[in-house]
Amino acid sequence: MTDIQYTPRELIVCAAARLLSDGESVFVGTGLPLVGALLAKKLHAPNMMAIYECGAVDPEPRELPWSVACSWTCYKAPIILSMSSVFGHSRAGYADVGFLGGAQIDMYGNINATCIGPYDQPTVRLTGSGGANDIASLSDRVIFMGLHLPERFPEKCDYITSPGFLDGPGGRERAGLLGQGPWRVISHLGVMGFDDETCRMKLISYHPGVTPEIVQQFTGFELLIPDDVIETPKPSEEELRLLREEVDPNQLFCF
Repeated sequence: MTDIQYTPRELIVCAAARLLSDGESVFVGTGLPLVGALLAKKLHAPNMMAIYECGAVDPEPRELPWSVACSWTCYKAPIILSMSSVFGHSRAGYADVGFLGGAQIDMYGNINATCIGPYDQPTVRLTGSGGANDIASLSDRVIFMGLHLPERFPEKCDYITSPGFLDGPGGRERAGLLGQGPWRVISHLGVMGFDDETCRMKLISYHPGVTPEIVQQFTGFELLIPDDVIETPKPSEEELRLLREEVDPNQLFCF
């Protein structure tokens, strides 16, 4: 590991990239998820197949796309489908991982990207689902990335845009959803997973300079903290070099 300085966003992206495996199909969202997927492909997963909501499959973007609808997501793509087609492939079970962000995520991994406050009289109206609901409902595993604050990690989301485990154990099955559901949550404080029995969020690792107590302090519900929780490994020199020189050299997302 290295003592090179890195930003919180760079640590989030490196932690996310490590979770992706070679040969997986990954449905990529806009922002840090997109950066993490591209970093993983350059680092250790050259055969990872990125799927974009616009319909592009497995492109080789010459520049970092600014969103999943950016034309760079189509560059050298062996196939470009319609939006309905790529979601149809997910419904058929071909999306191993869904990579998402949002404004809120609760203790059961439900995600809110629609509104803060009551739906009919919100204090903030957000962008809404886009394809996030489909990705969360149909992918085998879901990774969430976002900032870690009590209002962003409430006990219950103000609105469920994208389903996690809904109301707890058996929630996804009762709703007829596919896949295992929420798998990992990566914030600027740590990496979380979900308990197999209760489906509640649990701490897996805390980032350098952070403690489990600090992670809990910035969480709006009781976070499960196992005895084997560890410190997140720092970004390596190679991870930072590829991220800064080849993936996001203009600091579009990792500033």
